[in-house]
Amino acid sequence: MLHLVLPKGSLERATLELFDDADLAVTRASDVDYRATIDDPRVAEVRILRPQEIPRYVAEGRFDLGITGRDWIEETAADVVSLTPLHYSKATARPIRVVLAVAADSEARTVADLPAGLRVHTEYPQLTRRYFDQHGIDATVELSYGATEAKVPDIADAVVEITETGRALRAAGLRIIDTILTSYTELIASPAAAADPAKREAMEQLTVLLAGALEARGRVLIKCNVDEAQLDAVIGILPALKSPTVSKLFNEDAYAVETVVAKREINTLIPELKAAGATGIIELPISKIVH
Repeated sequence: MLHLVLPKGSLERATLELFDDADLAVTRASDVDYRATIDDPRVAEVRILRPQEIPRYVAEGRFDLGITGRDWIEETAADVVSLTPLHYSKATARPIRVVLAVAADSEARTVADLPAGLRVHTEYPQLTRRYFDQHGIDATVELSYGATEAKVPDIADAVVEITETGRALRAAGLRIIDTILTSYTELIASPAAAADPAKREAMEQLTVLLAGALEARGRVLIKCNVDEAQLDAVIGILPALKSPTVSKLFNEDAYAVETVVAKREINTLIPELKAAGATGIIELPISKIVH
């Protein structure tokens, strides 16, 4: 039913891992194959292409559904329907930022300090031109094919580049003076496919699975039993996604308690629960959390 396009390159591995976690495993003949399949009746075709191209192809209706970054949606000004942000990038759950950076010893502290006619190199020429137009600065914007941060000060006066932490830019002797865009990965649809009731229903079902798999990352389910006298103490220790589920045990003055907690907390939480009177403590992995 749905023709799906996934990003190749820096987002490729993280995207395939997410689909695997959502029980939508992507199968292809080799790591360099641009065609793939998903064993799911809602997915008719899978292609793997550069994220820069995906917004335009989805907007044109070549694909019903795609994953790309908000940065490329803005760069291409593509007319797509955003179904949901997906909070992952190539290595972390943090968004990337499209930033304006100058040499560390530059006197400029804000974009307003930059002179007319400055040379700006970037992989986002359209986004960058719109940005400088909005600020009323006449800048010469040139497309960069990589190693953008290495072009200041000899080739460029400033760069517009992506970063997660800013570490690489600082290492290159640059200083960020503005954030142009904060970009998450997004699940997008073509307007035509989104307007089709059957396709829209299938899209929404896949969205639930992907978002649920992301929500479950780094979380576990913890279950334990506790006598009535210690119940309040145990409840007071438990962090909860919303609130713990508490059920009375049959024919006993005791309760079963379960809740979702962050995996990073579990090694300190279990001893605290035991000390507070919890017994039969079980830690279970979670595949999806659907609200």
